[in-house]
Amino acid sequence: MGTGQTLLLGAIAGGTILLGMPLGRMERPAPTLRLVLNGTAIGILLFLVWDVFSGAWEPIDAALIAHHEGTGGLGPVFGYGSLFAAGTVIGLMSLVYYERFLSRARTVRRFGPGTVAVGELSTSRLSITGLTPARRLAFLIAVGIGLHNFAEGLAIGSAAAGGQIALATLLVVGFALHNATEGFGITAPLCADRAEGEARPSWGSLLGLAAIAGGPTFVGTAVGHTFTSAALSVAFLTLAAGSILYVVIQLLGVAQKAGRKDILCWGLLLGLMAGFATDMVVTAGGV
Repeated sequence: MGTGQTLLLGAIAGGTILLGMPLGRMERPAPTLRLVLNGTAIGILLFLVWDVFSGAWEPIDAALIAHHEGTGGLGPVFGYGSLFAAGTVIGLMSLVYYERFLSRARTVRRFGPGTVAVGELSTSRLSITGLTPARRLAFLIAVGIGLHNFAEGLAIGSAAAGGQIALATLLVVGFALHNATEGFGITAPLCADRAEGEARPSWGSLLGLAAIAGGPTFVGTAVGHTFTSAALSVAFLTLAAGSILYVVIQLLGVAQKAGRKDILCWGLLLGLMAGFATDMVVTAGGV
């Protein structure tokens, strides 16, 4: 398959994330609906954590099987295992400490006597410092999904480069379905946790979030068409898993304030089932 056709497949797979973007333009919904949306986002992201960790573990599992059968050594096991651990730690803890840094910067800016200029300078250098909590969560979800989608793009590009046209097409269909549900996961916090009186996000900001989350599918497809690496895939998948875990913790904190575990759990189940339903379609297609 030619480069142009392969890149088109990557663009289609990543572009379906746009389907969920209009949700972010909803007027402030009723509290019950906000809680359902929040729970649905958590369910979708929990499915992604499982899906991402499963994909990242495959090379380690294959290396362990090869060692057991006497056809491989322990080098790949430790190599991939180290990448797995490092990616997860960096993906999760870098956001934890970055959020702590942002909180301190806001405190200095607001209360620090004689340090307002320093605080304002720090704020101007941080791309997400000035965002509301809901928009910051949406941004972080988009980043985590983008890392995940880069790894998906690698798979599409690799299959196309190897002449596996049917596999590449099925991957595109499956990933396109996944991305359609992931778009709702990005925009749900914009409805569920929007502050009183906060303006709706503009179409431009929603398109920006879609580009952050879906664009890496296209980039990964381009890279995978010319270069394949299981190590690169493990690194990006675990970085994605760590960052998505952080966002899930944040969303659970938002949900806890409402005190309606029943509604939260129904929304969570809805998100989980949506994720697994799309995965069943991909598996039924033979991927």
